[in-house]
Amino acid sequence: MTQASATSNLPAPARFAVFDGDLNAEWAALYAGARALAIDTEAMGLIHGRDRLCLVQICDDHDNVCCIRLHLGQSEAPRLKALLENSAIEKVFHFARFDVAALAENLGITVDPIFCTKIGSRLARTYSPRHGLKEVVQELVGIELDKQAQSSDWGRVEDLSDAQLAYAAGDVRYLLPARDRLEAMLRREGRWDLAVRCFGCVPVMADLDRNRFHLLFEHSTGGNR
Repeated sequence: MTQASATSNLPAPARFAVFDGDLNAEWAALYAGARALAIDTEAMGLIHGRDRLCLVQICDDHDNVCCIRLHLGQSEAPRLKALLENSAIEKVFHFARFDVAALAENLGITVDPIFCTKIGSRLARTYSPRHGLKEVVQELVGIELDKQAQSSDWGRVEDLSDAQLAYAAGDVRYLLPARDRLEAMLRREGRWDLAVRCFGCVPVMADLDRNRFHLLFEHSTGGNR
């Protein structure tokens, strides 16, 4: 484990650590007591099976943040798997469809249960066309995220820059308060039950993406109907 202090315009997290390959026993136990965990991933690209998973970020509701560096050819992370498959802990993502597919494809992890802030935003914030993480967090939490490191070489896991680590940490630190505000909005507008059903569909959509059926439900104006 590496104790880290990522450079960022955001306030420093309560705790921040970087792990190689998997969580250690202390942090696995720390997270195992959480009601919910914010999760994000970084990969070499967006195509499952071609672009490998490089980094997994986690944050709990006490602002304990970690980044797990995954190495070339790594196919398992037992403590991470146990945590993300723990049905008593809700896993909160922004655009869960990608992360859930990446975790399954690269580490054999079946994430459950799931809350997706992008789905929640699209159902709750119908007054806005902007549902990216930066816009959602800025409106609901009042924090402006720095996205400059979004497109970068995450494969150099042993030598990630302070800017990359700060970006990675920032992406999970404000997901849980955004999630809670979205739930309140969804319940107020009578859309909570619909959102829960949508979250339950995420693993199916992730599997379709992994098997190259990502356009299965897209409307086509040509060919068979």
